Amino acid sequence: MLRPTVIAIPLFVIMIAAEALWSHYRHLGEYADRKDTWNNILMGFVSVLFGAIFGLGTAQIYLFAYDLAPYKFPSEAWWSWVVLFFIDDLAYYIFHRVSHESRLFWNFHVVHHSSEQYNLSVAVRQSWFSGLLHWIFYAPVMLIGFAPWMFAIVHGFNLIYQFWIHTRLIGKLPAWFEAIFNTPSHHRVHHGVNEPYLDKNYAGVLIVWDRLFGSFVEETETPRYGIIKPLRSYNALWANTHGWVEMFGAIRQTPGVRGKLACILGSPDLKVVNKI
Repeated sequence: MLRPTVIAIPLFVIMIAAEALWSHYRHLGEYADRKDTWNNILMGFVSVLFGAIFGLGTAQIYLFAYDLAPYKFPSEAWWSWVVLFFIDDLAYYIFHRVSHESRLFWNFHVVHHSSEQYNLSVAVRQSWFSGLLHWIFYAPVMLIGFAPWMFAIVHGFNLIYQFWIHTRLIGKLPAWFEAIFNTPSHHRVHHGVNEPYLDKNYAGVLIVWDRLFGSFVEETETPRYGIIKPLRSYNALWANTHGWVEMFGAIRQTPGVRGKLACILGSPDLKVVNKI
């Protein structure tokens, strides 16, 4: 089946174009760096192609995990979908947090953060190779007893929700909404390199996970976007590989097995390396 995010591509294109036109006619400068915008779009389309390739293997892993599940949640029961929504959103929070706290996974995720702009085109700036490992965080959803096709639908809409929060044109929303859901304000914090904003607001749909696990920060100052060690390149391949080059360089320079493992699995800031 086609993933919901693939089906939603025309919607993404329309919304990016609409934001760009609004910004242009209102002289807001949201898309002043046109090279960055087109680079984001290029990376987005290529990530879809790689996602389809990696998806062939991931689907087999999910099916295997589902076969092992001792209990199968009934797809015809409405409450199964509610439970799946919360489990999937929590799994995304864990995946996202680990992607910032472990260098191995940060090497994939840094692609999304390496733009110094913040607009809807940044939402589609995704890693080409994350499909190699991201299944580790979601296979347990199938082991719990949710069919892979159910997960694909719910997770797809989770990702679609996150598209619209990549904008500076929407300010803070009503307090009740900001208290429960991830919003543009919360996600601007996540993309900010301001010291108070580093490694905060990992939410997918529900910001309650950040509030619960102590990773929430309110937007109180204008964020500066990008990564601590700026990429300074429009080369899409380099954006997807520079983290790996730096990691292997650190491994070569670090003595001992324990030190080398720390370069791979430890925090991205253990060495002079990008961190958000």
